[in-house]
Amino acid sequence: MSDNGSQIKERAIVLLELVKENLSQLNEDELIRFIEILKSHRNNKILIMGAGRSGLIGKAFGMRLLHLGFNAYVLGDTIVPSVSKEDLVIAISGSGTTKLVVTAAEAAKQVNAEVVAITSYPSSPLGRISTHTVFLKGRVEISTKDYFARQILGLHEPLAPLGTVFEDSAMFLLDSVIATLMIQLNVEEADMRKRHANIE
Repeated sequence: MSDNGSQIKERAIVLLELVKENLSQLNEDELIRFIEILKSHRNNKILIMGAGRSGLIGKAFGMRLLHLGFNAYVLGDTIVPSVSKEDLVIAISGSGTTKLVVTAAEAAKQVNAEVVAITSYPSSPLGRISTHTVFLKGRVEISTKDYFARQILGLHEPLAPLGTVFEDSAMFLLDSVIATLMIQLNVEEADMRKRHANIE
């Protein structure tokens, strides 16, 4: 039997609750420090990196930083400039072991760039490389003994496969960072619109 609309809505609500649970556990001091680091690099280059879906989240964050007036780039683009000790690298990886991200972070560390990791595993290789870490919980377990959860999730079809909850949580987190920077830097939406792409 195919899903009907109500089942899709129920799954969306459960997924939103999982993300809400993750975000409620964020460390406020880590977030305050992250904002301070971003503001201190407003006139430097900021390189954002991530693989797969985390990379897509990174691209969305990079776009908003650009709209705020930051000099932001995303690893993998052909126009990424060299990084130096004055610059900031933001690495997004739930596991903290993604080879591409860890290797790139190591290269950034070698030139003394500041590295911020957003990960579920602060003690991971990425976490150990980083100057600062924002701990963002990943997968949240739901008991399959619960009838409602079983009906929504389905034993054969998990609601949030692989890193979905981490990636969705990262999107909410980084959009909230942008909203905070808008207030602290006194940037209006009209200012951001001027920097938005007009050829697309």
